[in-house]
Amino acid sequence: MTMRWSALRGKHVARPRARELLFQWEALLVLMLVATILIGSSITEAFLTGQNLSLASADLVEKAIMALGLTLVIIAGEIDLSVASVLGLSSAIVGATIDAGVPLGPAIALALLAGALCGLFNGLLVAKLGLPSLVVTLGTLALFRGLAFVVLGDRAVSEFPLAFTDFGFANVPGTLIPWTVVVFAALAVVTFVVLHGSWIGRDVYAIGNNAQAARFSGVEVDRIKIGLFVASGTLAALAGVVFTARFASARPDNALGFELDVVTAVLLGGVSIFGGRGSLVGVVLALFLIGALRNVLSLEDVAAEKQSIVIGALLIVSVVGTNALRGLQERAARRRPAPSRTEPSMEGGGGR
Repeated sequence: MTMRWSALRGKHVARPRARELLFQWEALLVLMLVATILIGSSITEAFLTGQNLSLASADLVEKAIMALGLTLVIIAGEIDLSVASVLGLSSAIVGATIDAGVPLGPAIALALLAGALCGLFNGLLVAKLGLPSLVVTLGTLALFRGLAFVVLGDRAVSEFPLAFTDFGFANVPGTLIPWTVVVFAALAVVTFVVLHGSWIGRDVYAIGNNAQAARFSGVEVDRIKIGLFVASGTLAALAGVVFTARFASARPDNALGFELDVVTAVLLGGVSIFGGRGSLVGVVLALFLIGALRNVLSLEDVAAEKQSIVIGALLIVSVVGTNALRGLQERAARRRPAPSRTEPSMEGGGGR
């Protein structure tokens, strides 16, 4: 009798769990990614070739690196629209310093330091002066891009050490995996551990849910927000170094307009624009989805302007879709019957 009840109860519990899985945003992203892959492979035979997938993944790396830092910032209830401009400034610094005869190591270190200072500037304005991050980073988007033109002018630098460009072009020996993808994978693992497995991540979610309550609970809200902006700026600068190595070109207008893809990937990944919700797994899935869509459209010779229409539509879908799904989940949770008081005693084989 006990075993029979347990089996029946197990089936009863399994159904809601399966239903909940179907209503997870990450599961929907997987379905959309599979659909995109199937459509892409049916449109062009070149889509699923190893060489094309290798090139497509390499094209995604800079946006993916910037998305890691932006994910942390948005979960904390803020936003950083200046990431692509920091990338351009970093690329300009690398080009200008190497062109001036500075060794590669110090040139990269200077670019990363500049990215960290850009993030610190954003963080201080937001955390210490209480300015809206949307307005601040919209302003620094133009400011940092202007600094890139001041550093490098309207020229391009294309003479770099061979080891630097080899890193940007080469794959892991014996595979079609670019070295730049390995860099992103390592950074993604570190970010995942910080966000989902450390006290820093718990504080970030707490700040995004209610900054005032988090402050009363002892969380150093200002310090953490500044740290997140510094991390975002540093990662954007690293993306600039990778971009420069991959194209063997430093220009002040590098990565112009990349903000759209990065913000879309984070929000499409299920991160709430209001903060406090989201996971890095969803963001990575969204990055793959955007990369696959961009690649299919490029193989079909769709102009970049028309591709931006698709990405803009995805951005709207991400905001509307996640809010609608969250409403469905909350209504389903309210309708779910409370567990019977007699269940524990029946599961144990009878009453006391």
